[in-house]
Amino acid sequence: QLEILLSTGERVDGSSLFSNMEAGSSDLYVVPKYRTAFLNPFAEIPTIDILCSYFNKDGEPLVSSPENIMFKAHKTLEEKTGYTLDVMGELEYYVISEKEDLFPAKDQRSYHESMPFAKWEVLRLEAMQAIAMAGGQIKYGHSEVGNFSDDKYNYEQNEIEFLPCPMDEAADQLIIAKWIIFMLGYKYGVNISFAPKITVGKAGSGLHIHMKLKKDGKTASIENGKLSDAAKRVIAGILDISQSLTAFGNTIPTAYLRLVPHQEAPTNICWGDRNRSVLIRVPLGWTGDACKMAHIANPLHNEEDKDFSEKQTFEMRCPDGSANIYLLLGGLAVGARHGLEMENSLKLAEELYVNVNIFDKENKIILDKLKQLPSSCWESAEYLLEQKDVYIKYGIFSEGMINDLAKQLKSYNDENLSERLYGKKEAIKKLVEEFIHC
Repeated sequence: QLEILLSTGERVDGSSLFSNMEAGSSDLYVVPKYRTAFLNPFAEIPTIDILCSYFNKDGEPLVSSPENIMFKAHKTLEEKTGYTLDVMGELEYYVISEKEDLFPAKDQRSYHESMPFAKWEVLRLEAMQAIAMAGGQIKYGHSEVGNFSDDKYNYEQNEIEFLPCPMDEAADQLIIAKWIIFMLGYKYGVNISFAPKITVGKAGSGLHIHMKLKKDGKTASIENGKLSDAAKRVIAGILDISQSLTAFGNTIPTAYLRLVPHQEAPTNICWGDRNRSVLIRVPLGWTGDACKMAHIANPLHNEEDKDFSEKQTFEMRCPDGSANIYLLLGGLAVGARHGLEMENSLKLAEELYVNVNIFDKENKIILDKLKQLPSSCWESAEYLLEQKDVYIKYGIFSEGMINDLAKQLKSYNDENLSERLYGKKEAIKKLVEEFIHC
């Protein structure tokens, strides 16, 4: 029976899973993806968990399945341009626990803090071990900036950062990781939130996505020690559709309470090197003489200098924990292809590059020239409809799905939400509680 199940999958009611499916013809197949199988670390009875793919009645990949859309987007990127994207996520979350006064952490000053000031390092370490055992490729984990208390609870922000890997594997790893962290919260009797904002004035949680452009299996992000023209074109393409990408990466009203100035979250469409005020950041990449650092720090280290430039990535900073991960990564693949196909992408990249903190008063002239990200789900939907041709090109997204998603986003009726909520603490608290889990 197990062999049959693994070979044929099972039947499910698609109308209970996909909003655009009619109950009258909603039967779907779900077929296991063998590489995602892992031993459930929480089950009392030994249990193998596994992710599945959706297929229609004819045994074809379901057109509206987010996973299938991501797969098509990335495959088309490679077919049309010869390039691929490896990606990885930085998964931020809050642990919300009963207030403890011993060894209090400094408010909003807990970046890379350690125990006993970071109380939930133990949960993070257990999560990292469980994620790794489930196949997740982890780089490292640490406490994050956000750490504060109210009369009843401590709120401690943590992050687990993954390693770049093929897009489909990265998506599955993030989905499994979120589930594991939720389960550990349940085990320890604490609340876990990946929500983009849990209170005003404190650090929100993002899901930054790092990308590495590759060609023929080798990095194409760096050329002669500098960011390649191909990478710049990809960045330009993603920036060009970034307003509509929020429809996949920032999908709930509280997402737009995070995207405000001075909170290490982007608000305007631009990119830069080592700049945390921009939408796409090119972080340090171990280029140039950086390979010599180990020898300087360790004089007895005699290993020959190596080229570590393949580590270079570029980072999309606006997505958050509400993201539909498959659609978000698929949208980024669409943006990459779009940039490589655009005739003026290098010029656009040059125009959108900034090397200053755009939120400083002396840089207001630069800031005023830059387009803004949406300020609500409603605006995000408007941009998605406006830019839908980029997504439906080559049959990646269907027009019906784009329209359905826009309708869903508009159903929140959150236009001008920030202005409506200004100064209304109870209303903000109620909204945060509504979307605390995503």
